[in-house]
Amino acid sequence: MERYIGLDVHLQSCTLVVLGPSGRRLSSTVIETNGRQLIQAVKQVPGEKHLCLEEGTQSAWVYELLEPEVEDLAVVMPPKRQGTKSDRLDAWDLANQLRIGAAQRRVYKHQGPFRGLRQAVHWHLMITSDVVRAKNRLKAIYRSRGLHKAGDELYRAETREAWVEKLPVAHQTVARALGEELDGLEELREEAEKWLRVEGHQHPDTRLVATAPGIGPIRAAQIVATVVTPHRFRTKRQFWSYCGLAVTTHASAEYCRAGSGALRRWRHPRTVGLNSNRQPLLKSVFKGAAHQIVTHMATHPLAQQYCKAVEGGADPAVAKVAVARRVAAAVLSMWKHGEVYDPAKHQLRPSA
Repeated sequence: MERYIGLDVHLQSCTLVVLGPSGRRLSSTVIETNGRQLIQAVKQVPGEKHLCLEEGTQSAWVYELLEPEVEDLAVVMPPKRQGTKSDRLDAWDLANQLRIGAAQRRVYKHQGPFRGLRQAVHWHLMITSDVVRAKNRLKAIYRSRGLHKAGDELYRAETREAWVEKLPVAHQTVARALGEELDGLEELREEAEKWLRVEGHQHPDTRLVATAPGIGPIRAAQIVATVVTPHRFRTKRQFWSYCGLAVTTHASAEYCRAGSGALRRWRHPRTVGLNSNRQPLLKSVFKGAAHQIVTHMATHPLAQQYCKAVEGGADPAVAKVAVARRVAAAVLSMWKHGEVYDPAKHQLRPSA
């Protein structure tokens, strides 16, 4: 007998509910957010167990704990809810989504052999974000006093003091403190990058993906740690959607009745941009790779195709997204077949 379990996880308590295959509510309980108690509560549910919980801070930990105890464990993005809300209602809704097959936006939680690499990528992203934030705060102090031309000299310890002295005394203390914070964060970022390179070099998949144009060891590590396995995606279009590189269209009232009485299509779908339900890191990686190709690899076939498209009247931003899509498709194919990148496959075919 199948049982559908909804689990609403919070810092100190978890609400666990059980549905039968017909949708009948069988049980509901509140337990402490404790690994041993969670495992025990799930084991006490009889039958074939299917469990659903929302994506959150503790979802990876709960997935590792309970995945061996159930036949199916789904981690889903939390939907926007209106009206009455409670932990129990959320748990019932999660269990029912799994029962009727409506849990569509699943989050891939299996880490495979890349647990260390995923942590290295996460730490590198956090410290890089902190470095950018510290630079922006430092730059804002000078901009507020009309000093716009300092550039990178603000960020280097050997040239920063000359610019600090140009500030009013009341601003100098803050500027020096932010400069010291930036120096410390830069050291941490270097350590994070070294760790990421070491972790990435240990995996053949990362070295393979790094042969793609504009990727390199850092971006390759980010791709492998996020995707884990390329066989999650049957086609490149599914991968484009996951990366936020799929084109979204909108259409309404597409057909009208012609003079003969037959329905004919008179309005075609219009594009409204790229899909928003995406993995933001992969979108940044592939768009960054495309930018590097078109700005620093002028002889590469993809850069030549970009220039040809722009000269033909294409929007540069749209043409750059097209390059990003081709790089993403190449990475997926390379990874699936275990082949290093071959630039000849991106050469333009001669016209007949």
